[in-house]
Amino acid sequence: MDRRKSIKALIMGTVSTSVLVEACKNPETKVEPAAEPEAGLNYDRTPQEVADYRKLMAQKFFTDDEMATITVLADIIIPKDDVSGSASEAGVPAFIEFIVKDMPYHQTPMRGGLRWLDMQCMKRYEKAFKDCSHDQQIEMVEMIAYPERAKDKPELGPGVAFFNKMRDLTATGFYTTKMGFKDLGYVGNTPNQWKGVPDDVLKQYNVAYTEKELKECVSFD
Repeated sequence: MDRRKSIKALIMGTVSTSVLVEACKNPETKVEPAAEPEAGLNYDRTPQEVADYRKLMAQKFFTDDEMATITVLADIIIPKDDVSGSASEAGVPAFIEFIVKDMPYHQTPMRGGLRWLDMQCMKRYEKAFKDCSHDQQIEMVEMIAYPERAKDKPELGPGVAFFNKMRDLTATGFYTTKMGFKDLGYVGNTPNQWKGVPDDVLKQYNVAYTEKELKECVSFD
């Protein structure tokens, strides 16, 4: 499986771009929401926009079983490690629920993909995906996580397309949270102290600061 290192490389490149542009939790688990429901409502929002947003948040698209499957898949894509929590701990399932309501064209591919996944698991393991053992879940995901492996098995095409979308949404949801920023090592605009060009670089180019420049420069020592 492509784990966090691969996803970090992708997220800094092209993956999830379309979602970024447009843009079932365990009760015992402390979850960081992917986006605060009321965050930003008082900034440049008309009353109608606020009402539409709250109406959207009040709706529910995925069933509880579908959300459970999404949670398992998200945590397979971005599992917990020594640096950060898992995708579900970052609130990714809630993010995906919001995205499919805000961008309805995701609904049919996502629901159809979840249905396809359960049907394949029923044929192989006589269980829905969420009820399979971890090893069975990984085995099923391995079949659709790598498009090149499915070239000789066109029947896996729908699963490959679904998993690509699922991976895209998961990466977008995770790496747009505080937890994801920390995982990337992103610090944003932070103040620093400019102490001038390092001595070794000055020597490399055979240049030096003048006495006047040194006196006028701010010293942080």
